[in-house]
Amino acid sequence: MKKLFTLLFVLIIAVGFVSTPVFADAGKGQKIFIKLMKKPCGFNGGEMAKKHTQAEWEKINDAGKLNEEMLKQCPDAKPLNDRYVPHVYDFLYNYASDSGNVPAC
Repeated sequence: MKKLFTLLFVLIIAVGFVSTPVFADAGKGQKIFIKLMKKPCGFNGGEMAKKHTQAEWEKINDAGKLNEEMLKQCPDAKPLNDRYVPHVYDFLYNYASDSGNVPAC
């Protein structure tokens, strides 16, 4: 019985560590925007995020058109890699025009 609980505990901890990178991170999205989009856009991520409300960013992301919208705002930029999109979306959503948050970029 003790071995079963030990094995169960280890599995729960392992799943927790494996699933953590799956979640999007606004801080990582900010770094990605600064590195890949700031120069071609000519403005910082805060200005990009303020172009829409949280509901609008959510609708754009749910439709799978985040890259299109970003390229519409920054025609000189390259499309984001699919693995970066969730992080950049989280950043844009957290700092949208109606969020009241101000990014440090």
